[in-house]
Amino acid sequence: MIGRLRGTLLEKHPPEILLDVNGVGYEISMPMSCFYELPEIDETVVIFTHFVVREDAQLLFGFNTPTERALFREVIKANGVGPKLGLAILSGMTAVQFVDCVSREDISTLVKIPGVGKKTAERLIIDMRDRLKNWSSFDLFSAHADVATKQAFDNAFANTTNNHSPSEDAVSALVALGYKSAQAEKTVKQVAKEGMKSEEIIRDALRSMI
Repeated sequence: MIGRLRGTLLEKHPPEILLDVNGVGYEISMPMSCFYELPEIDETVVIFTHFVVREDAQLLFGFNTPTERALFREVIKANGVGPKLGLAILSGMTAVQFVDCVSREDISTLVKIPGVGKKTAERLIIDMRDRLKNWSSFDLFSAHADVATKQAFDNAFANTTNNHSPSEDAVSALVALGYKSAQAEKTVKQVAKEGMKSEEIIRDALRSMI
């Protein structure tokens, strides 16, 4: 099990990063809610990971804190929810918003996330309702989390090694999270403004679709 990695951030291609750990490059998928808080390219970062082994692939999912990873692990325990869908859920809304949706049984918001139909939303609410009662009221699930997330959004940057435009990177990220290409392109076109970085476009696109 790979549970934690400390290394140099080499590339950022939302929702994936490439992390150099003693000469070995790890490809890690992260929820956008975690992606926004990453440091700049070539800086050292600690990533808490969830390792998935399948017959056809070995996948790493990364988080900035153990609490974020713990929530992801609770989400993917729900019937019919795999790691990719868990990634989309925690990219489409903050942890605070997700907990709020579950507590209010807000199916209409959950079904806006790609891959979440009415039945999946209902299962999420049933499966998560009791589990989330035992979570701390601090850290991710406090009012301070929304402030911290907003600050991370406002300070987001997009240092990448490719030649794609921020809008192209944003569309690619949304498609990787499960949104249809046409929907991603339409939404990015609506929210993108001159001078915006890819993370900012992704943030605004996700907000407009939830």
